[in-house]
Amino acid sequence: MAGNIIVGVTGASVSRRAVDWAIERATRRRQAIELVSVVGGAIGAVGEAEVLGAAQTATQQLLDGEAKRVTDAGVPVSTRVESGNPVTKLVEASSGAAMLVIGSDYRGAGTGPARGVHGIRIAAGATCPVVVIPDRDLGEGMGVVVGIDGSPVSEHAIEFAASEADRLGEPLIAVSVWTPVHTPRNAMEVYPDLYLANMQSTTEEVLSLSLAGLSSRYPDLRIVRRVERGHPSHVLASIAADARMVVVGTHGRGALARFLLGSISQELLSRLPTVTAVVR
Repeated sequence: MAGNIIVGVTGASVSRRAVDWAIERATRRRQAIELVSVVGGAIGAVGEAEVLGAAQTATQQLLDGEAKRVTDAGVPVSTRVESGNPVTKLVEASSGAAMLVIGSDYRGAGTGPARGVHGIRIAAGATCPVVVIPDRDLGEGMGVVVGIDGSPVSEHAIEFAASEADRLGEPLIAVSVWTPVHTPRNAMEVYPDLYLANMQSTTEEVLSLSLAGLSSRYPDLRIVRRVERGHPSHVLASIAADARMVVVGTHGRGALARFLLGSISQELLSRLPTVTAVVR
């Protein structure tokens, strides 16, 4: 995978978690890390230049401290301070990067609607895979979960997830989810058994076709297949809660569509059950 690992750095505790995650990955993949931090842009206020100068100096000191941790781990590192909107600048930094790693302020249900919003916006706009790190201890999760729907972008997610699982020596948990046709509330309390069986078998076939050839590329990779009924984001979040990582694709294309994150990706980043990667 060409390019550096870009890490968005702030003064928050989750930023250190993001750097730690990037160090571990860069060490295994022999990649370099670039630490990027963003201070506010100029608006023309009196005395602003002095404030911005002090902010840039303090930010560079923050980056220097994090860079030392990266260097001490034996990973090549560079730093960059940008001025402007953090979301915009990190999206711009994603161009040509191997991946962009950021921390999220999301701390679980009930912490307010703004939680994780920057992660959603950055993942929607970035041109490389975005990995979002939760601000909590993740425990001993096992496996890399990938959501599969048979689409071309799903193929990219599978390849990314398989590579990560192989790197970690973890199983790949391939998940396809089917949902019965939507009807008004209580309009259809019981679905015909034949319909449900066909939905299950069709989804199993999609999953099998999507995974075809994967074992030849990753002969040591253990693949666990799961076909579930339910809402995709809910099912993926539930399974991913016990995993090392969850990977999903997003279908955004073009100047406008690229900034409209798919509903499943957005809901997962809002829940953030574990380390979450969004792949184009």
